[in-house]
Amino acid sequence: MSQDEKENKLELIATKGFSEYDEMYMVVDFLNKYLKEKGIILGLVKDKQSNRLNINIYEFC
Repeated sequence: MSQDEKENKLELIATKGFSEYDEMYMVVDFLNKYLKEKGIILGLVKDKQSNRLNINIYEFC
């Protein structure tokens, strides 16, 4: 595995589920813009069955 491939891996460091919130994507977008330079990125996933959102926090490895 090359050095570039190693640097581009994401490690899941935290996850949290909560009730649906229509504008949560804007919060995640805002945080991603400012935390990316710190090696942190957030992901937002909607569970269609329960209408809950999961926010995942990843660290660049």
